[in-house]
Amino acid sequence: MSGVNVTRSEVVQFVLRISLLSIVTYYSAKWLIRNLDPSNKSKKKAIEHAEEILRKLSPTMKKSAVQNLNEYEMVIASHLVVPENIAESWESIAGLDDVCQEIKESLVFPVCHRDMFAGSALYQPPKGVLLYGPPGCGKTLIAKATAKEAGMRFINLDVAMLTDKWYGESQKLASAVFSLAVKIQPCIIFIDEIDSFLRARNSSDHEATAMMKTQFMMLWDGLNTESDSTIIVMGATNRPQDLDKAILRRMPAQFHIGLPSEEQRLKILRLILQNEKVAPEIDYVQLARVTNGYSGSDLKEICRNASVHRVRKVMKNKEMMVAVQAAVTKAHENGALPNGSACNGSTQNGGTSSLLDLGTPAITMDDLTEALRSMKHSKYTTGVMSDARIDLD
Repeated sequence: MSGVNVTRSEVVQFVLRISLLSIVTYYSAKWLIRNLDPSNKSKKKAIEHAEEILRKLSPTMKKSAVQNLNEYEMVIASHLVVPENIAESWESIAGLDDVCQEIKESLVFPVCHRDMFAGSALYQPPKGVLLYGPPGCGKTLIAKATAKEAGMRFINLDVAMLTDKWYGESQKLASAVFSLAVKIQPCIIFIDEIDSFLRARNSSDHEATAMMKTQFMMLWDGLNTESDSTIIVMGATNRPQDLDKAILRRMPAQFHIGLPSEEQRLKILRLILQNEKVAPEIDYVQLARVTNGYSGSDLKEICRNASVHRVRKVMKNKEMMVAVQAAVTKAHENGALPNGSACNGSTQNGGTSSLLDLGTPAITMDDLTEALRSMKHSKYTTGVMSDARIDLD
């Protein structure tokens, strides 16, 4: 009997040792995999950032929805933008009144007044919106302003975030985009340069990429989402011809954001410079006329360069005043000027202190003209424009 008891004891000890060894091996392997993953640190930072954003949303969201987010949804939530933190609004957009009005009628109003048309199956916000046109014309600006005015959460989806080296992880991240959007709705999923992610499918696509695109479109089509959910996928591109036909079908609301006309450029210039100190002789009409073919982003860059030109004037005046100050001080030391002379640099009208009293200099027409010349030269040398001649007279 004693021999049998000893054998049982040895068996129990052996089982315990095997179990302990298995537990240690499991956690050691898990620790090694976690630390060998190069994206582990970025995922941790993304989750921490997502927690901060969700804390801001918690008063307006169900507590259970925030607490039940999985690891993949937390990674996606790190790219979430709260409507209150969006600075852009309709007032930030100039020259696109027709497009903005159409977006208000077809997208913003149905979202903000869903109860008014609860019985209508037609007057609903579109599931997909495509903004296409040349770069720098305000597509991203319109997307942010729409989220701001409609009070919708804004997921600025980074396509690189959906790619993962582990098989199946990309599909889980793509699924997390829509599962998170359902929990925090109303929500806009914005994909900038959507053609780089959802371009036309072909036989040369990688298997993982093809599966991710397919799952994204399946979820987008509402197979796994509620029918009454307010989730809008909004994309921006300057190459709509590269998009897959299935994607274009899922984006029935399409808006062309083209290069601004002369009248639109006039409104954009006035909006950009409305809070700046400008000289009264600035001719906005002339500037709008000579900037044919320029986008809104180009016009803003011209005004920024003009602002830099006025800083150069201040720096030159400052250097000149410092030189005068040094010359006056040296003359006093040599006895060429009495100590009570009115040429003292600190009190003379042209002294350093008087330079500070002048305040911020105004942007002049010459500053804008010089900035326009620089912009046209850079566009010509980079091949964006084929003619560098400018008409400034």
